[in-house]
This record gives sequence, C-alpha cells and structure tokens, in this order.
Amino acid sequence: MSSTPVTTAQPRRLGQSVWAIVAGFLFVVILSVVTDVLFYKLGVFPPLGEHVPDKPLLLATAYRAVFGIIGSYITARLAPHSPMRHALIGGCIGIVLGSVGAAATWNRNLGGHWYSIALIGLALPQSWLGAKLHLRSTSSNS
Repeated sequence: MSSTPVTTAQPRRLGQSVWAIVAGFLFVVILSVVTDVLFYKLGVFPPLGEHVPDKPLLLATAYRAVFGIIGSYITARLAPHSPMRHALIGGCIGIVLGSVGAAATWNRNLGGHWYSIALIGLALPQSWLGAKLHLRSTSSNS
C-alpha cells in the first residue's frame, strides 16, 4: 500500500481549510469596507477622523454582525471537515483583529468605546451562528 494518497491529501485539506477561513474573512472585510465607503459618501457617517456618534456606530455594528454571520456561513460551507471549528477559528481571528483595532483607536476619541468592545464580543457568537445555519441547512437537505 502506498503512502502517497495520505501525504498528498493532508496538504490539500490544509489548503482547503485555509481557503475556507480566508474566503469568509475576505467576504466580511470587503463588504464592510464597501458599506463604510458608501455610508461616508452618503453622509451617514461623519468625515474620516471626526467623532462618530452612537447611532452610526450602532448601524455599523449591525451590518458588521450580519456580514460576520454570512462570512462564517461561507467558511463553514467551504470547510473540508469540522465546519463549526473552522468558523470559530475565523471568530478567534476576528477577536484578535478587533482587539488590535480597539487598542489602536482607543485614545483617539473617534467614537464610543462600546463599539470596539461590541465588535470583539460579537466575533464568536456570530461565527457560531453562521456555522450553525450552515449545519442546519445541510441536515435539512439530507
């Protein structure tokens, strides 16, 4: 028996796992940036560098949460195995990036600190929900 299929399957699955996480992440980042730019152009958000009131930040939190759920669904859907694990890894990456963003902007008085904390706090729940929606859709199709 040859060991070739096992050794080539492992890197392929690792590549699929990485792609699943990256694809979900790219979805969230691209849609978030495009939506932000649109809202800046429409005047929903104040000009860059100015203090952002709570209402626009609440809107941004809401659409980022929705994008995060969809991005986690995409990650779970593309995962070669363990869709929930893949989505939660994406959520952990979101916690790290959200923490870095919070630390970088904490003293700049651009908006409420609650916003940064909310993005960090919502990362795992939205990741779990996205994966759960995927798992529910695959179990109902069986």
